[in-house]
Amino acid sequence: MSPIRKYFYLSSAVLSGTSLVTMTTLILAQIVARFMNTVIPSSEDFAGWLLSATIFFGLAYTFQQGGHIRVTMLVARLAGRKRRYLEFFNLVCGLLISGYLAFYTIFTVYDSFDYEEVTDTYLVIPLWMVQTPMAVGSLFLFIAMLDSFRIMLMGETPQYVLNEDDLSNSGAE
Repeated sequence: MSPIRKYFYLSSAVLSGTSLVTMTTLILAQIVARFMNTVIPSSEDFAGWLLSATIFFGLAYTFQQGGHIRVTMLVARLAGRKRRYLEFFNLVCGLLISGYLAFYTIFTVYDSFDYEEVTDTYLVIPLWMVQTPMAVGSLFLFIAMLDSFRIMLMGETPQYVLNEDDLSNSGAE
């Protein structure tokens, strides 16, 4: 795997992990603050937004690692060309869906920015700032699927398939 691709997927994982650690720290801070009869304003809102960021930032890395839920019972039993055609079909469908998702999440961020929308919480925050991690994560997933599609067009096996096969062969499903 080329260093650029390696760091692309690693950056997806690091952004997701950072969001998760930040969310956990915020929740723990809120718990400690409640013991001292204090409240951290909008901590629940920020925790929810960070959870969304954790999920969407992690999509590309999880896809590349073969961690997305797929019906592998059928795919794993196929061999050769039949499996390759089914994987190719799955990638085309995934590309269409992730492309649609990426386009509309980016459009939503742009729309929120253009109309200067804000959150309806205690702390007023521009809505586009809250929506940006979802758009970036969706774009990362689309790029990851496009990368796997390119690899399949070159006649090679995408990394997610290799990782899924390793999991299937080790019996750790």
